[in-house]
Amino acid sequence: MTQAWLFTSESVAAGHPDKLCDAISDAIVDACLALDPKAKVAVETLVKGREDRSHIVLAGEVKLAAGVGTPDYIAIARKTAADIGYTSHGIGMDATSEELCEVTELITSQSAHINRGVVQSVDDQGAGDQGLMFGYACDETEAYPEHQGRWMPLAIALSQALTRQVSKLGLDGTLPWARPDAKSQVTLMHGADGQPMYADNVVIAVQHKDMIADHGSEEAEQAFVREQIIEHVIRPVVPAALMTDKTTIHVNSTGRFADPGGPYADAGLTGRKIIVDTYGGRGRHGGGAFSGKDPTKVDRSAAYASRWAAKHVVAAGLSTECEIQLAYAIGVADPVSIRVDTFGTGKLADEAIADLVDAHFSFKPGHIIRDLGLAAPIYGITAAGGHFGRQPNGPTFPWEMLDEAVIKAFKAAL
Repeated sequence: MTQAWLFTSESVAAGHPDKLCDAISDAIVDACLALDPKAKVAVETLVKGREDRSHIVLAGEVKLAAGVGTPDYIAIARKTAADIGYTSHGIGMDATSEELCEVTELITSQSAHINRGVVQSVDDQGAGDQGLMFGYACDETEAYPEHQGRWMPLAIALSQALTRQVSKLGLDGTLPWARPDAKSQVTLMHGADGQPMYADNVVIAVQHKDMIADHGSEEAEQAFVREQIIEHVIRPVVPAALMTDKTTIHVNSTGRFADPGGPYADAGLTGRKIIVDTYGGRGRHGGGAFSGKDPTKVDRSAAYASRWAAKHVVAAGLSTECEIQLAYAIGVADPVSIRVDTFGTGKLADEAIADLVDAHFSFKPGHIIRDLGLAAPIYGITAAGGHFGRQPNGPTFPWEMLDEAVIKAFKAAL
């Protein structure tokens, strides 16, 4: 780049209808893996609210070992939605009520043809499907202490942090008027060197309780929501150095986002927020969703593995930006292609970096699952707030952990 440029990324909160579906699907994955670490799961969820009642539809395929039992899919769906905050029909869904929320379960057994390709040894286990996946990392977040260690594009890191903050404060009572459904968007101005200079726009939309009676007018209600969001959500998340007199803040820019919202206002489906889940448009995407899939599905596990490797490349200082593409054929263990691209920022040639990646990472599905500990119920937390740039905690987000031995080996190559 030879001139300044804008880049925008968005995120959505846990209570957004699509994210609600992702959460339910991943809760089912976790429940199945808790019973059987070799469970095969591909589950989709649909939600829609109507005036009389809300609906949750579960569909997909599951294969579990004989004798381990079967999760109560309907109970899982209700609890997941309720934990996110959908406990009132007046706000968009009451998942706790059988009268006001109907759950339809349409889950069958996994195809025997698919199963044949993945029930093999760790070394020979084939990919659960064909497809291409991308992993990406860059150093934009590392200039800001509160976001260091993420190795992510800053716009999506901030957008995801904003929606996580909205969800947290709505549930803990800090913002008792806030509902689960919310969205964020951050536009950053970058300099000719590619690094962010300031936030051009910060956008928040959050469903809220009807508070006109409390504040006397729609305008006063809007002013109250705006003040609360700036104080409790934006300021704690967006670094002060990025907030300048050039920054525009939009809060509920249509004027109101009052009850009902959530699934009543918009239908939701699993897998519709794949850019929100990943890099916010920075770095390419192969098109496969993550939620609702066990780790033999390379849409999920190989995307995690390629991110893991790309993060090591950038964190070791081999480049300031790195994208790794993997591609697979169903039932085949080795990727059919691997590509490393540092977009001209590499301190070594991309071919040399690719050799280092190949020497220290295996992208066979069985090895990815083994090396990252993916055959465990660790996916529910990933369903909202982004799959990448998150802090590992115990077994969660293992693809975000840096292996110091690999970092040392990569640095030694410089």
